Amino acid sequence: MNILLLGSGGREHALAYKMKQSSLCNELYIAPGNAGTSQCGTNVALLLNEFDTITQFCIDYQIGMVVVGPEEPLVKGIYDHLTSQPSLNNLMVIGPSAKAAQLEGSKSFSKEFMQRHHIPTAAYAEFNESSFDEGKQYIRKHTLPVVLKADGLAAGKGVVIASNHEEALQAFEEMIINKQFGSASAKVVIEEFLQGIELSLFVLTDGVDYKVIGHAKDYKRIGEGDTGLNTGGMGCVTPVPFADEAFLKKVEDQIVIPTIKGFEKEEMVYKGFVFIGLMNNNGEPFVIEYNCRMGDPETEVVIPRLKNDLVEMFIALHHGELASIQIEQDSRSVATIMAVSGGYPGDYQKGIEIDGLNKPTDNDVLIFHAGTSMQNNVVVTNGGRVLAVSAFGNNMQEAVGKAKTALQQIHFSEMYYRNDIGYEFE
Repeated sequence: MNILLLGSGGREHALAYKMKQSSLCNELYIAPGNAGTSQCGTNVALLLNEFDTITQFCIDYQIGMVVVGPEEPLVKGIYDHLTSQPSLNNLMVIGPSAKAAQLEGSKSFSKEFMQRHHIPTAAYAEFNESSFDEGKQYIRKHTLPVVLKADGLAAGKGVVIASNHEEALQAFEEMIINKQFGSASAKVVIEEFLQGIELSLFVLTDGVDYKVIGHAKDYKRIGEGDTGLNTGGMGCVTPVPFADEAFLKKVEDQIVIPTIKGFEKEEMVYKGFVFIGLMNNNGEPFVIEYNCRMGDPETEVVIPRLKNDLVEMFIALHHGELASIQIEQDSRSVATIMAVSGGYPGDYQKGIEIDGLNKPTDNDVLIFHAGTSMQNNVVVTNGGRVLAVSAFGNNMQEAVGKAKTALQQIHFSEMYYRNDIGYEFE
């Protein structure tokens, strides 16, 4: 089977690496891909939101399966577009419909979904420009800290945790009045702050049956000790020590099962990954957010640990046979550390040559490209987050140590990474 994978980050490199291992994968195309994905298949210059061009590519190259990596094309309806084409009536598309993708595309939609299905989440209210004054009054009376979220897609930057009312009011005005995130912040969700440790759970579903394929803890802040600005993710670990059998059973019973039943009840077409962002609040799980795809850099630890044939799982999902799959995971820990460009998450340079990519020779180390490209047969930086270096270990400390050792052999100008990934579990 010929497969088209959409996306260009570390998530897509990890998915490409895994799918290429399958005997069911013939030709693998990645659009647009990066320097790393070109080692797994053929990069093709397709724009993710040009659905007609993607459709024609599927016809021309006899594509049997499309796997959608990032959220934007899903929210914009690529599943619906591709599955409505008479010329592609046998095409398998891995990802939810536009309606179901609103779980990520709209914070308001997702909170209302959770309320309807009695899924534990933080208390909230929502406001727009017409209710701006009421929103200010609500903020002034709100306990601190208070969380403000742009309703729509804001590239992971639309969340503010304000420690005082002045900061919250300023963020509220920036989002609604000054349109900080354009139409994404036309509506703002204000919710209570949940104390605890975050965890992400990853589920593969056909909208009726589901399989939990892994969980991970991400590190968002740029600085060590979780300080400084938020980023797209500076590292990740799995399995997470506090996510024992009892806690994960609560998550499954109180969150996963009601979520999947909600899809079925509301007739949402959902054939893909569900990313459930959780807070462990004194042993009780609460949903912070849903994403309609795999996370990054979580994919770079969850997918290497998964022993199953990923393409086989996707085919089973498409045919409604997911229940027959038994999930197998490597018993070892996996950690990934992200090497980023100097200045990230602010301004940074691109086109900087990367040295030493072939130096790490430990078989337990995998290097996933997140923001790279090829220039004159040389791998150069092409983003803020450049490389995700993942490693297996018999415990978390060993996995983190192997990833750091590998990173010490790689260099590009102003390269930065956090030395403390997994610090709270040592």
